[in-house]
Amino acid sequence: MNHAASNPTEEFFRNRDKRITENQKDDTLRETTKAFIKEIVRTNYSANFAWLGRPIIQTPQDMFALQEIIWAYRPDFIIETGIAHGGSIVFYASMLEMTGKGKVIGIDIDIRKHNREEIEKHPLFRRIEMIEGSSISPETVKKVKEKIGGSKRVIVCLDSNHTHDHVLKELELYTPFISKGGYCVVFDTGVEDLPKEMIIDRPWGPGNNPKTAVWKFLEKNTRFEIDKSIETQLLLTAAPDGYLRCIRD
Repeated sequence: MNHAASNPTEEFFRNRDKRITENQKDDTLRETTKAFIKEIVRTNYSANFAWLGRPIIQTPQDMFALQEIIWAYRPDFIIETGIAHGGSIVFYASMLEMTGKGKVIGIDIDIRKHNREEIEKHPLFRRIEMIEGSSISPETVKKVKEKIGGSKRVIVCLDSNHTHDHVLKELELYTPFISKGGYCVVFDTGVEDLPKEMIIDRPWGPGNNPKTAVWKFLEKNTRFEIDKSIETQLLLTAAPDGYLRCIRD
């Protein structure tokens, strides 16, 4: 008897991959998901959650995808642009704590005093470093490079200013830190798929957002490709076309 062939865990992942592939062809499922995404944007669903005491302001499904990526890849560093309340960097720190190594580098142009204080007193702060400054300034990128050193086992999450030009610049500056097998996750690409009237008092919107930046970036960059399987797996995601997998060094 071949015990390896009947391994329950392996069977689970085979069945999961089959379902994900089948879901890619399910028009009803896709249309239902699109309609529901508009409703969760309307009701600010992503602001309903916290991670280990800090507001996270993320779609839980995306955090599930990231824990799978982090656990499988075991990065030395996770870089996130956009700190806000700090829930995401605490989440990444908790994952790194479980892998037993690594640090999170959080970058924000304005780290508010009350948020900084709460993050700095968090039990997982030893795995967090914060840089205040524009994510696209030469000074900030230099600081990140100094902290990372020679390591290229890096995951990058972009979640700051969501305009096309800003995200495109972030992609150009931070993807060189990533080696084959790593990911750059670009959040709020779903702005492109929303009606213009749903984007209020923001400098971004349809035609000018993280997804258009991803598309432009991939016109010339051949090191990365969109991992559509993650989007299909999640169904609900703030990062459609935003899971970029590094396929070559």
